[in-house]
Amino acid sequence: MAMKPTLQRPGGLPASASTSVVTPIMPSVVYASDTPDSLDDQYEGRSSGYTYAREGHPNADVLGQRIDLLEGCEDGVVTGSGMAAVSAVLLGLTKAGDHVVGGNQLYGRSLRMMTEDLPRLGIATSLADPTDVASVRAALRPETKMVVIEVVSNPTLRIADIDGIAELCREAGVLLVVDNTFTTPAAIKPFEHGADIVIHSITKLLAGHSDVTLGWVGAKDPELTQRMRVFAVTTGMTPSPYECWLAERGLMTFQLRFDRAQATAERLGAHLAGRQGVTRVLYPTRPDHPDAARAQGLLKGQGGNMLSFEIEGGRAAANAFAHAADGIAFAPTLGDVGTTLSHPASSSHRALTPEGRSAIGISEGFFRVSVGLEEPEALMATFDAGLEAAGQI
Repeated sequence: MAMKPTLQRPGGLPASASTSVVTPIMPSVVYASDTPDSLDDQYEGRSSGYTYAREGHPNADVLGQRIDLLEGCEDGVVTGSGMAAVSAVLLGLTKAGDHVVGGNQLYGRSLRMMTEDLPRLGIATSLADPTDVASVRAALRPETKMVVIEVVSNPTLRIADIDGIAELCREAGVLLVVDNTFTTPAAIKPFEHGADIVIHSITKLLAGHSDVTLGWVGAKDPELTQRMRVFAVTTGMTPSPYECWLAERGLMTFQLRFDRAQATAERLGAHLAGRQGVTRVLYPTRPDHPDAARAQGLLKGQGGNMLSFEIEGGRAAANAFAHAADGIAFAPTLGDVGTTLSHPASSSHRALTPEGRSAIGISEGFFRVSVGLEEPEALMATFDAGLEAAGQI
């Protein structure tokens, strides 16, 4: 008796009267439709669904919706990395002949895109000091399409005059793009301060465990979002379903992690400020911060989990400090559950000349710290060990 042939992929899931509490991982690259007509309905907006994972998948949508709620917008785009989100803005919304103004202390790869890649494509760029509206105004041209800033700069933690720049952009008819990775929506919601577009590297504090590489970008104007989405799909900026799932899990504890790390960062900053060999400490809530008044008004006491400090002794002392700070990962990242230490002169800003780094306040003894979830006392003791080693050079 001939056996009935079976299909390799019969489709469908077992029926259940209950539903999953945890979002399932859905790695399917393709999704089946009933008929050509039903596929037309999806592509033409009469029904919703998925077709091909590069164009969108459930895990990305679940994650995107959660970040949309945090930032106060709708239908943001999840991308394969933070720089993919930056690229979706800078390349998806500009063309040859346009001009872009960027903050002069953007993330290193953002600066590279501004100074090397965009000009190569015929898109002119200028850098300006985002703490000074007059500097940004002087950089504007008739062909300027957008201004790109970070609320708190990386790594010197200067505070942008986002309200003043937003007003300037409105007057000039220019888009304001804000990278909110450093500050996160727990500290500030840029859309409430006049931003047109907000960017995140989800990789950092939102996901928070150094095990995903993802980005997000959202806009007030749905037409801008759609343009960025189309560019992201066309250029293959597809996020992994598994990484989206991990990031969604990380978001569940985001506020708890932010609060704990922020409290520790403030204590660590105060501790370092009193130590021999430390020439300066940069943390937004400190009264000696160069933008203290603006930080207080803008961030409302939220200093975040990032701080920077400088030690005497140059590169030799920096090597000694990093080696002796046992248990602190020396790694160019931020937002992990563990504290990480980075040295901008040898990592994020190594492409700048020593003179260029000096101009923005980065020396060989300058460190950036992403504070994690360790006990504050243990963290301070580890930093003291590093300072003791550095002091012996």
